[in-house]
Amino acid sequence: MKLPRDLSGQDLVKALKKLGYEVSHQTGSHIRLTTQQQGEHHLTIPAHNPLKVDTLNAILRDIGNHFKLSRDELLNQLFRK
Repeated sequence: MKLPRDLSGQDLVKALKKLGYEVSHQTGSHIRLTTQQQGEHHLTIPAHNPLKVDTLNAILRDIGNHFKLSRDELLNQLFRK
């Protein structure tokens, strides 16, 4: 699956709720998310529109490592329609 190019930080936060992430707090334009699934994991997502491709790739790589998912498996879980 192709990486979305027009994804905002808020859209990514909504998609990550499927994996059990919840907003723990926000400071300025950065949103802190936490999940307890498969151990505690924290993420910081910039609330930018759109997210830069490299930033999105780094976030997805971090999530994939935590859940032991490949990039395609993760993209299918988050953005499959």
